[in-house]
Amino acid sequence: MDALADLYAIRVADLVVGFGHQTVLDHLSLDVRRGEILGLVGASGGGKSVLMRTIIGLIPKQGGHITVMGRDTERGLGRGTSVAATWGILFQQGALFSSLTARQNVKFPLRETLDISEKLQDEIATAKLEMVGIAADDWDKFPAQLSGGMTKRVALARALALDPGIVFLDEPTSGLDPIAAGDFDQLIKTLQTTLGLTVFMVTHDLASLNVVCDRVAALADGKIVAIGPMADLMQSEHPWVRAYFHGKRSEMLRPKQD
Repeated sequence: MDALADLYAIRVADLVVGFGHQTVLDHLSLDVRRGEILGLVGASGGGKSVLMRTIIGLIPKQGGHITVMGRDTERGLGRGTSVAATWGILFQQGALFSSLTARQNVKFPLRETLDISEKLQDEIATAKLEMVGIAADDWDKFPAQLSGGMTKRVALARALALDPGIVFLDEPTSGLDPIAAGDFDQLIKTLQTTLGLTVFMVTHDLASLNVVCDRVAALADGKIVAIGPMADLMQSEHPWVRAYFHGKRSEMLRPKQD
């Protein structure tokens, strides 16, 4: 195991990913520390979700190395409990199974991965739903009967079903109103602190970056061009980073001076 595995949950080195003649990630390198919430920002279509999906193995890489918890993703992770125990994923819009209830959605990875009784599956699913603030009256509702915020919470409960050390969140507050988004931000922070999670969060939500993230990485031109606490990124001289954090919408989030 990598001697730095105790420090870094994810290490990406010299990563190249492309489609056809288009290179999306161009020798990108990024380290995610254990126990931190890292926010990843970038232009729409700039490769944020591609990076996340490449790390979890949904998109093949053309070059470079990826290690998760000290294990090479090509050699040390495959189908089975090793993957399930390593990470959980919340995709955009939740991606719940429409034909399954909230509780059945959370039970799905348990049923597919672990050899445990139906009763124990129910107990674990119930505990995870309670953990994310879903009331008992909603456990047996179908996704179409849930609000956007509740859908995200159920999807988060499913991502946590197997007690992963890392959680990937792809635009977790997208489509939520400001109150629901703020509540979800606080939930992520609380769970990260309580469970000791490492959180890799793809987002464009400036409020989430301010409230939740320990560090922020900016992706531009296929590379990580800036990384650090929000205060550091606010001082970055990179043109895209300056445009993102000093644009009109970001100014709206800052308190006005008397």
